Amino acid sequence: MKFPRIYQLQEVASIIDAKYVGDADFPVHGINEIHRVEAGDIVFVDHPKYYDKALESAATIVLINKEVECPQGKALIISDDPFRDFVKIGQYFLPFEKATNHISPTAVIGEGTIIQPGAFIGNHVTIGKNCVIHANVTINDHAIIGDDVIIRSGTVLGADAFYYKKRDTGFDRLKSVGNVIIENKVEIGANCTIDRGVTASTIIGEGTIMDNLIQIGHDTVIGKKCLIASQVGIAGCVNVEDEVSIWGQVGITSGVTIGAKAVLLAQAGVSKSLEGGKSYFGYPAEEARGLYKKMAVTELMVKEFKRK
Repeated sequence: MKFPRIYQLQEVASIIDAKYVGDADFPVHGINEIHRVEAGDIVFVDHPKYYDKALESAATIVLINKEVECPQGKALIISDDPFRDFVKIGQYFLPFEKATNHISPTAVIGEGTIIQPGAFIGNHVTIGKNCVIHANVTINDHAIIGDDVIIRSGTVLGADAFYYKKRDTGFDRLKSVGNVIIENKVEIGANCTIDRGVTASTIIGEGTIMDNLIQIGHDTVIGKKCLIASQVGIAGCVNVEDEVSIWGQVGITSGVTIGAKAVLLAQAGVSKSLEGGKSYFGYPAEEARGLYKKMAVTELMVKEFKRK
């Protein structure tokens, strides 16, 4: 999430009443989750196991719970609870805004777009031209929808990320301040859920077609002209490159990349990044050709054993 202007380090630190390491006027452009950070962003880290990953990331401001050596060209904000203060900064710049109408007066809807009865269009949503938004679709705040998009009944765009920190008293939610972007000529089936980014955007690429009952996690980026069948579940921060086909009931873990033109066969379980241009199935997902050979050999061995 980018701030409305470039802030100084001392200004941001004062929001959470924290001390800082670095020049008082060090520029701060926004905040971002570790998988999506870029120069000018704040990233948070609260466990020594991940200190190096945060300090060596593209982020130039690190919200951290220990005063460590600050890398050259970066700044630190010292907090006793970085998770809490990361949420506090996000909510300071983008607090929850209640709805007052089924279609917000701040929404921008393009020429030729049809909004069926019962749909909810949140605050500051942008919808392009010649779209069809069917009954009982929910499009939450700040979503951006391109031209010629079809979204079928019951789908929810922009719910909060499934991102929590366990406490002794329960779970604290990382309140999302990102959004959802649906590019041109996308079709989304009924009862799908596409979570907003924690701090950036969850993106569905141009020309992608989604079946019913699909879950897309926060900050995931789906490429162009992908096909995704029913009951697929994709976790957060996944990169699916262009023209990937994902068949029914595939599950994909967080933070992996699926290469362009890969095919994930039904019920595959993806636990690591997969090279493009190949077909995969099984759990953990393997290249289909090799797995078929293993299965054939296993069957021959079983038959031979039974003969004995």
